[in-house]
Amino acid sequence: MHSGYDPRNLAPYACTESTSRGRIHAEADPVHRNQYQRDRDRIIHSAAFRRLEYKTQVFVNHEGDLFRTRLTHSLEVSQIARSISRELNLHEDLTETIAIAHDLGHAPFGHAGQDALNHCMKKYGGFEHNLQSLRVVDELEEKYAEFPGLNLTYESREGILKHCSAKDAKHLGELGQRFLAKNQPSLEAQVCDHADEIAYNNHDIDDGIRYGLINIKQLLDTQLFRDQHDKVKQLYPDLNERRQIHEIIRRMINRMVVDLIETSKAKLLQLNLSHPDEARQQAHYLIGFSEDVQQQNLELKRFLRENLYRHYRVTRMTKKAMNVLTALFEAFMDDVNILPPDAKHHCNDLKEKMGDTGIARGIADYIAGMTDRYAIVEYERIFNPRQLSFVNLIP
Repeated sequence: MHSGYDPRNLAPYACTESTSRGRIHAEADPVHRNQYQRDRDRIIHSAAFRRLEYKTQVFVNHEGDLFRTRLTHSLEVSQIARSISRELNLHEDLTETIAIAHDLGHAPFGHAGQDALNHCMKKYGGFEHNLQSLRVVDELEEKYAEFPGLNLTYESREGILKHCSAKDAKHLGELGQRFLAKNQPSLEAQVCDHADEIAYNNHDIDDGIRYGLINIKQLLDTQLFRDQHDKVKQLYPDLNERRQIHEIIRRMINRMVVDLIETSKAKLLQLNLSHPDEARQQAHYLIGFSEDVQQQNLELKRFLRENLYRHYRVTRMTKKAMNVLTALFEAFMDDVNILPPDAKHHCNDLKEKMGDTGIARGIADYIAGMTDRYAIVEYERIFNPRQLSFVNLIP
């Protein structure tokens, strides 16, 4: 027997163990846990999850200790997603599992790292972090005697793979079919997708102000920020800026979460779904904002793109990060003998199956698994002439 949700407390459109499509490799049922709790626990104990502590999204890890990492971001996404899932009577354990796993395949240095690896891998099938996250949980984590990867349930893997091209979907079996059929993921996965957006939009504001890249005056051009700013100023006219920013951001998150719950609940009530697959067969997401909040959110995203993500100081970091990963990839492709033994062995295994494409994929796996600071250290080991002593060459 195992603990978990009483199915009578879940909506008929929620994923449950009874409607699950199971695991690739059959296993005995867990004891005192449900299947999605087992998935969550496996992710938390994985090496890829631990490495998220030293991977960042916008700011390079060593630029400051207070900026959010992919680990803290994943925990924030999980908190938001679980709150939404609970109110919609969805499976909270599955929602949490997807939330904490959604960034496992990200390269170091945020989106700059993905762009660099995708460019390097252009001749070898490209690099996409959603596919890499799936690759991490299906193949790259090596922990269990009876199967590769973490052997997660279909529903967890479905939620991790948010996006996929038709070309790639053809090679993913049952998991790729929804992209070919243009179906949607589970409602739990849809919740995580929106929670991810809510978290990074609002917390990038916090980090951007902290780093001096954007300021309150600029943000007043966006309605979502301005509305909450005006309420905070009216309630607390003498509040210092640090606490004022926190009050504004927490109210922005609350505004978006409440709107998402109320809008989604009304839509689900109207459709009266009787099975989780009915949500998958819809033409569009059933979880979403009202039209008003959706437009405000798009305005905020445009603001962040123009004023934060394209800020010259962020662009400088991005350029340096891309140069580091490109140089590492080219150096390893030129001579696999400079790879650490485990990474070299992995590349040689893939070479037997895929030739040069296998070597490139193995190198991409190695680089994508790096933290920000490890990538910088590895770059120094290979390209800095002062790192010639044998001691300094030891990883």
